[in-house]
Amino acid sequence: MKLDIKELVALADRSSGKKENILLESVSKDTRQKTENALYLPIAGERFDGHDFLLDAIKQGCIATVWQEGKELPAGLSGDFPVLYTPDTVEYLQKISKYFLRKVNPVVVAVTGSNGKTTTKDMIESVSSTNFKTFKTQGNYNNHIGLPLTILAMEETTEVLILEMGMSNFDEISLLSKIAEPDAAVITNIGESHLEQLGSREGIAKAKLEIADGLKQGGLLIIDGDEPLLSHVKGENVLKVGFGDSCTLKLSNLQTDAQGVSFTLEEGTSVYRIPMLGRHNIKNAAYAIAIGHYLNIEENKIQEGLENLKVTSMRLEMKKGRKGTLLINDAYNASPTSMIAALSTLAELNDISRKVAVLGDMYELGSAEENMHRKVADHVAASISHVITVGEKGAWIADELKKQNRKNLEVIQCLTKEEAQEPIEKLLSKDTAILFKASRGMVLETLISTFTEEEQESKK
Repeated sequence: MKLDIKELVALADRSSGKKENILLESVSKDTRQKTENALYLPIAGERFDGHDFLLDAIKQGCIATVWQEGKELPAGLSGDFPVLYTPDTVEYLQKISKYFLRKVNPVVVAVTGSNGKTTTKDMIESVSSTNFKTFKTQGNYNNHIGLPLTILAMEETTEVLILEMGMSNFDEISLLSKIAEPDAAVITNIGESHLEQLGSREGIAKAKLEIADGLKQGGLLIIDGDEPLLSHVKGENVLKVGFGDSCTLKLSNLQTDAQGVSFTLEEGTSVYRIPMLGRHNIKNAAYAIAIGHYLNIEENKIQEGLENLKVTSMRLEMKKGRKGTLLINDAYNASPTSMIAALSTLAELNDISRKVAVLGDMYELGSAEENMHRKVADHVAASISHVITVGEKGAWIADELKKQNRKNLEVIQCLTKEEAQEPIEKLLSKDTAILFKASRGMVLETLISTFTEEEQESKK
């Protein structure tokens, strides 16, 4: 960003200090990081108050600060130092991000959903960047603080801005949408994440639909056309994407191998290919295609963007394991919906003879967590030869599978990742694919690294 201090003064309740010849180029809320020409944003939290660290921020390169009314300035602060006063520093951050967004005026694409937000964001960026200067949410900066910081981090020449929107309760996405005022919005799906807070999948659907609250008049809303909880959403600017007959953008001719998947859209002849696995990722790619069409990007450029896709790690990420094993790292997070989708992906690998699923605990499922873990067992296909569960909640999946007494399925129950190492080690081979899936808190990637070829090479 580049904003003159005078522009920010106009957005503050009042100000003090120097107001001439000051150009702010970034926003910093972390005094541990070196910055240059930055605006310091102190946030008062439960355990610490950022206002206590202003002098540290100045040493790191901050040249102005936002300041909550009623807080004392630190002793020794120069009277010339620019201070922008506001009742709430986070609300002020949101205000200046909205101002900067309108000033740059890119096409804004908002993405939310229970699963697939980040992958869809990456896919849209890959397609959009073939024609336009594109910026997207970095990491998990997708909440009421992260989204404004993402906006302020884009360059003034940005033409397309892709904003991921996360939430854990009602009204959160509504706020983000009103800040971003998207031209187009995508709801990837409705899963079970945050059931504890939202009570039901119906509640989750209602919360996700808040993405339309700030949508520009006539803006495009793209939704999962296979989701019954979104079937009531209609309108000439609503695009339904999926596999069902009621979808506006219908997917067909799916082909899967160990290198990725290909598919077509029913109304066209173009064949699209993505270098990643998963039926659900075909739908995520279709969302990116729909945005490509919205941006009037040529078909060959859309295909190029998808084929050259670089997605955020740990989303059905294919890695080469020892002894030629195919390792599928889908350990970033998990819900019943995404775990079932990952199991389906593993089952669809027709060129692999032995398929192993390593499944860990899923969190934030509320009082129904045991039942939801047990239901995963019903989606372990006959082509899967081994299921290894990790953790106390994952044990429910193992228990349910053992009750089913399947002849050609070996089930191994482990409480810890360390305990799971030995049985996995025995299954490594060039004819084997191993899927790893669990909630973020399990940090299952530390187990995966034990079996990756490059990890072992680096230790030599």
